[in-house]
Amino acid sequence: MSDNPIKVYPGEQAQVAWDGRLCIHVGECGRATNQLFEGGRNPWCQPDLVDLDAVADVVSRCPTGALTYQLADGSAPEQAPARNRVVVTNNGPLYLTGELAIDGASEDMTGVKFRAALCRCGQSNNKPFCDNSHEQAGFRDRGAVGDAGTTLPSSGGLLEIRRAKNGPLLVSGNLTIVAGSGREAWQGTRTALCRCGHSANKPFCDGAHKAAGFIAD
Repeated sequence: MSDNPIKVYPGEQAQVAWDGRLCIHVGECGRATNQLFEGGRNPWCQPDLVDLDAVADVVSRCPTGALTYQLADGSAPEQAPARNRVVVTNNGPLYLTGELAIDGASEDMTGVKFRAALCRCGQSNNKPFCDNSHEQAGFRDRGAVGDAGTTLPSSGGLLEIRRAKNGPLLVSGNLTIVAGSGREAWQGTRTALCRCGHSANKPFCDGAHKAAGFIAD
């Protein structure tokens, strides 16, 4: 049996890949109203049952980067969205979209160049990525954002996310933070986002990781 966490579903026009290391079973793929993904079917993903536009649309809905696709010629046409954004989800992870460079992502995690779910409860066994540990840990934060930040000169470009050892996610680049309510709440080019789960000023770091004894690369 293969230990490869990436499962490829071939098709004549395109192939879809699913990365089990990144999937947290949000269900955007299975809920799509077409035949690309169907639970209980073998294989559950069949790219030839839909057109290319549907493949691109459903794959782009995956908020974790677990789903990617390639055309038959080997090209990967997905492009970064024009704006870099992070959504602070209700009691869950940080959903990032944009032109992402994430410290800790392996070369074969191609989906997280554009979409990623990063842990903010401090309990994931797959840091910096979310693995749904917030559910068992009882993590609670509704995603409110108090600070408004500053006005951005532009909204796209490279967004770098680095891991401070035993500390926060250090973010640099044009970024808009979206509160759990859906409100565009903060803009700026540099910030530190809590990943220990203890900050009193979530989603921003307030140094609470030190007292909490948070340990992570």
